[in-house]
Amino acid sequence: MANTVPSTATLMTAALRLGTALPAFNIPYHGMMAPVVRALRDTRTVGLITVARLEWEKFGAGSPEAIRDLYEQVKDERFTRLHLDHCPVIDEDQLPVDYMAVIGRAIGVGYASVMVDGSRLALAENIAVTRRVVDLAHASGIPVEAELGAVLGHESGPLPPYEELFASGRGFTDVGEAVRFVRETGVDWLSVAIGNIHGAISAAAKADKKVSARLNIEHLAAIRAAVGIPLVLHGGTGIRREYLQESIHNGIAKVNIGMAIRQPYEALKDTDPAAAAEAVYRTAVAQVSDELGVAGNAEALLRT
Repeated sequence: MANTVPSTATLMTAALRLGTALPAFNIPYHGMMAPVVRALRDTRTVGLITVARLEWEKFGAGSPEAIRDLYEQVKDERFTRLHLDHCPVIDEDQLPVDYMAVIGRAIGVGYASVMVDGSRLALAENIAVTRRVVDLAHASGIPVEAELGAVLGHESGPLPPYEELFASGRGFTDVGEAVRFVRETGVDWLSVAIGNIHGAISAAAKADKKVSARLNIEHLAAIRAAVGIPLVLHGGTGIRREYLQESIHNGIAKVNIGMAIRQPYEALKDTDPAAAAEAVYRTAVAQVSDELGVAGNAEALLRT
Protein backbone atom coordinates (compact mmCIF):
# COMPACT_ATOMS: atom_id res chain seq x y z
CA MET A 1 0.00 0.00 0.00
CA ALA A 2 1.07 3.59 -0.58
CA ASN A 3 2.49 5.55 2.34
CA THR A 4 0.44 8.64 1.55
CA VAL A 5 -3.16 8.96 2.69
CA PRO A 6 -5.44 9.46 -0.34
CA SER A 7 -8.30 11.93 0.08
CA THR A 8 -11.88 10.71 0.21
CA ALA A 9 -12.48 12.31 -3.19
CA THR A 10 -9.56 10.35 -4.65
CA LEU A 11 -10.81 7.11 -3.10
CA MET A 12 -14.33 7.61 -4.47
CA THR A 13 -13.06 8.32 -7.98
CA ALA A 14 -10.84 5.25 -7.79
CA ALA A 15 -13.73 3.11 -6.53
CA LEU A 16 -15.82 4.13 -9.53
CA ARG A 17 -12.97 3.33 -11.92
CA LEU A 18 -12.18 -0.02 -10.30
CA GLY A 19 -15.77 -1.22 -9.93
CA THR A 20 -15.69 -1.37 -6.15
CA ALA A 21 -17.37 0.70 -3.45
CA LEU A 22 -16.73 2.25 -0.06
CA PRO A 23 -19.10 0.86 2.59
CA ALA A 24 -20.38 3.79 4.67
CA PHE A 25 -21.50 2.82 8.18
CA ASN A 26 -23.85 5.13 10.07
CA ILE A 27 -23.04 5.54 13.76
CA PRO A 28 -26.12 6.54 15.82
CA TYR A 29 -24.53 5.31 19.08
CA HIS A 30 -20.95 5.79 20.20
CA GLY A 31 -20.44 2.13 21.09
CA MET A 32 -20.88 1.16 17.44
CA MET A 33 -17.87 3.02 16.07
CA ALA A 34 -14.92 0.97 17.39
CA PRO A 35 -16.31 -2.38 16.17
CA VAL A 36 -16.97 -0.92 12.71
CA VAL A 37 -13.41 0.39 12.50
CA ARG A 38 -12.15 -3.03 13.62
CA ALA A 39 -14.28 -4.74 10.96
CA LEU A 40 -12.85 -2.53 8.23
CA ARG A 41 -9.31 -3.10 9.46
CA ASP A 42 -9.71 -6.87 9.76
CA THR A 43 -11.21 -7.18 6.27
CA ARG A 44 -8.63 -4.77 4.77
CA THR A 45 -11.47 -2.62 3.43
CA VAL A 46 -11.57 1.15 2.96
CA GLY A 47 -14.87 2.56 4.23
CA LEU A 48 -16.50 5.59 5.77
CA ILE A 49 -17.60 6.30 9.32
CA THR A 50 -20.67 8.49 8.95
CA VAL A 51 -23.16 10.38 11.04
CA ALA A 52 -26.35 12.07 9.88
CA ARG A 53 -28.14 14.93 11.57
CA LEU A 54 -31.06 12.69 12.57
CA GLU A 55 -28.59 10.45 14.45
CA TRP A 56 -27.78 13.18 16.94
CA GLU A 57 -31.33 14.54 16.95
CA LYS A 58 -33.18 11.21 17.39
CA PHE A 59 -30.57 8.70 18.56
CA GLY A 60 -27.43 8.81 20.71
CA ALA A 61 -24.72 10.26 18.45
CA GLY A 62 -24.64 13.50 20.47
CA SER A 63 -23.30 15.96 17.93
CA PRO A 64 -21.00 16.09 14.91
CA GLU A 65 -18.23 17.22 17.26
CA ALA A 66 -18.79 14.28 19.62
CA ILE A 67 -18.56 11.82 16.74
CA ARG A 68 -15.40 13.55 15.46
CA ASP A 69 -13.79 13.33 18.91
CA LEU A 70 -14.56 9.63 19.17
CA TYR A 71 -13.36 9.03 15.63
CA GLU A 72 -10.01 10.60 16.44
CA GLN A 73 -9.58 8.02 19.21
CA VAL A 74 -10.35 4.91 17.14
CA LYS A 75 -9.66 5.81 13.49
CA ASP A 76 -7.31 3.89 11.23
CA GLU A 77 -6.57 6.09 8.22
CA ARG A 78 -5.40 3.13 6.19
CA PHE A 79 -9.04 2.05 6.12
CA THR A 80 -11.33 4.82 7.46
CA ARG A 81 -12.50 8.33 6.66
CA LEU A 82 -15.09 10.50 8.44
CA HIS A 83 -18.16 11.67 6.51
CA LEU A 84 -21.14 13.89 7.39
CA ASP A 85 -24.17 12.02 6.08
CA HIS A 86 -27.64 13.53 5.44
CA CYS A 87 -27.81 17.15 6.47
CA PRO A 88 -31.29 17.99 5.21
CA VAL A 89 -32.54 21.38 4.15
CA ILE A 90 -36.04 20.25 5.13
CA ASP A 91 -35.95 17.39 7.63
CA GLU A 92 -38.02 14.23 8.01
CA ASP A 93 -40.52 16.19 10.16
CA GLN A 94 -40.91 18.78 7.38
CA LEU A 95 -39.06 21.42 9.41
CA PRO A 96 -36.41 23.76 8.00
CA VAL A 97 -32.80 23.12 9.03
CA ASP A 98 -29.92 25.60 9.30
CA TYR A 99 -28.00 23.33 6.97
CA MET A 100 -25.18 25.76 6.21
CA ALA A 101 -24.37 26.09 9.90
CA VAL A 102 -24.34 22.30 10.41
CA ILE A 103 -22.16 21.68 7.37
CA GLY A 104 -19.87 24.55 8.34
CA ARG A 105 -19.41 22.96 11.77
CA ALA A 106 -18.52 19.61 10.24
CA ILE A 107 -15.98 21.15 7.87
CA GLY A 108 -14.53 23.20 10.71
CA VAL A 109 -13.86 20.18 12.92
CA GLY A 110 -12.31 18.03 10.22
CA TYR A 111 -14.90 15.92 8.42
CA ALA A 112 -13.36 14.68 5.18
CA SER A 113 -16.60 14.94 3.15
CA VAL A 114 -20.15 16.23 3.64
CA MET A 115 -23.64 15.63 2.33
CA VAL A 116 -26.39 18.18 1.80
CA ASP A 117 -29.85 16.74 1.21
CA GLY A 118 -32.19 19.04 -0.70
CA SER A 119 -34.21 16.17 -2.14
CA ARG A 120 -37.44 17.41 -0.53
CA LEU A 121 -37.13 20.65 -2.52
CA ALA A 122 -38.12 21.44 -6.08
CA LEU A 123 -35.30 20.85 -8.57
CA ALA A 124 -34.28 24.51 -8.95
CA GLU A 125 -34.18 24.97 -5.17
CA ASN A 126 -32.19 21.75 -4.69
CA ILE A 127 -29.69 22.99 -7.26
CA ALA A 128 -29.39 26.39 -5.55
CA VAL A 129 -28.78 25.04 -2.03
CA THR A 130 -26.39 22.36 -3.28
CA ARG A 131 -24.39 24.94 -5.23
CA ARG A 132 -24.15 27.02 -2.07
CA VAL A 133 -22.76 24.07 -0.10
CA VAL A 134 -20.38 23.11 -2.90
CA ASP A 135 -18.94 26.62 -2.92
CA LEU A 136 -18.44 26.50 0.85
CA ALA A 137 -16.94 23.02 0.99
CA HIS A 138 -14.73 23.26 -2.09
CA ALA A 139 -13.14 26.39 -0.64
CA SER A 140 -11.75 24.04 2.04
CA GLY A 141 -10.98 21.20 -0.37
CA ILE A 142 -13.90 19.09 0.88
CA PRO A 143 -16.00 17.00 -1.55
CA VAL A 144 -19.80 17.19 -1.44
CA GLU A 145 -22.51 14.56 -1.86
CA ALA A 146 -26.08 15.54 -2.69
CA GLU A 147 -29.30 13.67 -3.39
CA LEU A 148 -31.65 13.83 -6.34
CA GLY A 149 -34.88 11.86 -6.35
CA ALA A 150 -36.74 10.55 -3.32
CA VAL A 151 -35.15 7.81 -1.21
CA LEU A 152 -38.17 7.25 1.03
CA GLY A 153 -38.39 5.70 4.48
CA HIS A 154 -37.51 8.39 7.02
CA GLU A 155 -40.86 10.17 6.82
CA SER A 156 -43.52 9.55 9.46
CA GLY A 157 -46.37 7.25 8.53
CA PRO A 158 -46.35 4.03 6.50
CA LEU A 159 -44.82 3.77 3.06
CA PRO A 160 -47.05 2.94 0.09
CA PRO A 161 -46.74 -0.72 -0.96
CA TYR A 162 -43.13 -1.22 -2.08
CA GLU A 163 -43.94 -3.11 -5.28
CA GLU A 164 -46.26 -0.28 -6.28
CA LEU A 165 -43.46 2.23 -5.71
CA PHE A 166 -40.94 0.17 -7.67
CA ALA A 167 -43.23 -0.56 -10.61
CA SER A 168 -44.25 3.09 -10.94
CA GLY A 169 -40.70 4.43 -10.57
CA ARG A 170 -42.09 6.98 -8.12
CA GLY A 171 -39.29 9.13 -6.77
CA PHE A 172 -36.63 7.61 -9.03
CA THR A 173 -33.83 9.97 -10.04
CA ASP A 174 -34.59 11.42 -13.47
CA VAL A 175 -31.68 11.05 -15.89
CA GLY A 176 -32.16 14.42 -17.56
CA GLU A 177 -32.53 16.19 -14.23
CA ALA A 178 -29.37 14.45 -12.99
CA VAL A 179 -27.38 15.85 -15.92
CA ARG A 180 -28.60 19.37 -15.18
CA PHE A 181 -28.09 18.95 -11.43
CA VAL A 182 -24.47 17.81 -11.72
CA ARG A 183 -23.63 20.45 -14.32
CA GLU A 184 -25.15 23.37 -12.38
CA THR A 185 -24.04 22.40 -8.86
CA GLY A 186 -20.54 21.02 -9.42
CA VAL A 187 -21.35 18.30 -6.86
CA ASP A 188 -18.79 15.52 -6.46
CA TRP A 189 -21.06 12.52 -5.77
CA LEU A 190 -24.75 11.95 -6.37
CA SER A 191 -27.07 9.90 -4.18
CA VAL A 192 -29.67 8.28 -6.45
CA ALA A 193 -33.10 6.72 -6.05
CA ILE A 194 -33.42 3.52 -8.07
CA GLY A 195 -35.70 1.43 -5.83
CA ASN A 196 -33.72 1.78 -2.58
CA ILE A 197 -35.43 2.99 0.60
CA HIS A 198 -34.23 4.05 4.03
CA GLY A 199 -34.90 2.07 7.18
CA ALA A 200 -37.63 3.49 9.40
CA ILE A 201 -36.48 5.68 12.29
CA SER A 202 -39.75 6.32 14.13
CA ALA A 203 -39.99 4.85 17.64
CA ALA A 204 -42.91 2.69 16.53
CA ALA A 205 -41.17 1.17 13.52
CA LYS A 206 -37.41 1.37 14.03
CA ALA A 207 -37.17 -2.25 15.26
CA ASP A 208 -39.28 -3.65 12.40
CA LYS A 209 -37.76 -5.77 9.65
CA LYS A 210 -37.02 -3.64 6.64
CA VAL A 211 -38.88 -4.08 3.37
CA SER A 212 -36.86 -6.17 0.93
CA ALA A 213 -35.98 -3.70 -1.80
CA ARG A 214 -34.84 -4.20 -5.38
CA LEU A 215 -32.80 -1.97 -7.66
CA ASN A 216 -33.44 -0.89 -11.24
CA ILE A 217 -29.95 -1.55 -12.59
CA GLU A 218 -30.83 -0.44 -16.11
CA HIS A 219 -31.92 2.94 -14.79
CA LEU A 220 -28.76 3.18 -12.68
CA ALA A 221 -26.58 2.46 -15.71
CA ALA A 222 -28.33 5.23 -17.63
CA ILE A 223 -27.63 7.72 -14.84
CA ARG A 224 -23.98 6.68 -14.67
CA ALA A 225 -23.53 7.06 -18.41
CA ALA A 226 -25.16 10.48 -18.32
CA VAL A 227 -23.35 12.09 -15.37
CA GLY A 228 -20.00 10.29 -15.12
CA ILE A 229 -19.41 10.95 -11.41
CA PRO A 230 -19.42 8.53 -8.44
CA LEU A 231 -22.95 7.53 -7.43
CA VAL A 232 -24.16 6.69 -3.93
CA LEU A 233 -26.70 4.13 -2.73
CA HIS A 234 -28.52 4.98 0.48
CA GLY A 235 -30.62 2.38 2.28
CA GLY A 236 -28.21 -0.48 1.62
CA THR A 237 -29.72 -2.75 4.30
CA GLY A 238 -32.19 -5.34 3.05
CA ILE A 239 -31.34 -5.20 -0.65
CA ARG A 240 -30.54 -8.62 -2.10
CA ARG A 241 -26.81 -9.09 -2.56
CA GLU A 242 -27.03 -9.67 -6.30
CA TYR A 243 -28.61 -6.24 -6.71
CA LEU A 244 -26.04 -4.62 -4.42
CA GLN A 245 -23.09 -6.14 -6.23
CA GLU A 246 -24.56 -5.40 -9.65
CA SER A 247 -25.07 -1.78 -8.63
CA ILE A 248 -21.40 -1.50 -7.66
CA HIS A 249 -20.45 -2.63 -11.15
CA ASN A 250 -22.75 0.02 -12.60
CA GLY A 251 -21.56 3.21 -10.93
CA ILE A 252 -22.31 2.95 -7.20
CA ALA A 253 -19.07 3.89 -5.43
CA LYS A 254 -20.46 4.25 -1.89
CA VAL A 255 -23.13 2.19 -0.12
CA ASN A 256 -24.70 3.43 3.11
CA ILE A 257 -25.38 0.82 5.79
CA GLY A 258 -27.33 1.77 8.90
CA MET A 259 -30.19 -0.46 9.96
CA ALA A 260 -28.21 -3.70 9.57
CA ILE A 261 -25.80 -2.71 12.34
CA ARG A 262 -28.14 -0.49 14.38
CA GLN A 263 -30.84 -3.04 15.15
CA PRO A 264 -28.50 -5.72 16.62
CA TYR A 265 -26.80 -3.05 18.70
CA GLU A 266 -30.07 -1.64 20.04
CA ALA A 267 -31.26 -5.14 20.97
CA LEU A 268 -28.29 -5.67 23.31
CA LYS A 269 -26.83 -2.29 24.26
CA ASP A 270 -28.71 -1.88 27.56
CA THR A 271 -28.19 -5.43 28.83
CA ASP A 272 -24.81 -6.51 27.41
CA PRO A 273 -22.75 -3.71 25.79
CA ALA A 274 -19.88 -6.06 24.94
CA ALA A 275 -22.21 -8.43 23.11
CA ALA A 276 -23.80 -5.45 21.36
CA ALA A 277 -20.41 -4.30 20.08
CA GLU A 278 -19.54 -7.82 18.94
CA ALA A 279 -22.85 -8.04 17.07
CA VAL A 280 -21.98 -4.83 15.23
CA TYR A 281 -18.54 -6.19 14.36
CA ARG A 282 -19.87 -9.48 12.99
CA THR A 283 -22.60 -7.75 11.01
CA ALA A 284 -20.21 -5.18 9.55
CA VAL A 285 -17.83 -7.94 8.44
CA ALA A 286 -20.72 -9.79 6.81
CA GLN A 287 -21.93 -6.66 5.05
CA VAL A 288 -18.48 -5.92 3.62
CA SER A 289 -17.58 -9.49 2.72
CA ASP A 290 -20.82 -11.26 1.84
CA GLU A 291 -23.38 -8.61 0.92
CA LEU A 292 -21.28 -5.99 -0.90
CA GLY A 293 -18.38 -8.22 -1.90
CA VAL A 294 -15.83 -5.42 -1.44
CA ALA A 295 -13.64 -6.92 1.30
CA GLY A 296 -9.95 -6.31 0.63
CA ASN A 297 -10.52 -3.25 -1.56
CA ALA A 298 -7.76 -1.37 0.27
CA GLU A 299 -4.99 -2.99 -1.71
CA ALA A 300 -6.24 -1.49 -4.99
CA LEU A 301 -7.68 1.77 -3.62
CA LEU A 302 -4.62 2.79 -1.64
CA ARG A 303 -2.40 2.45 -4.69
CA THR A 304 -4.22 5.44 -6.22
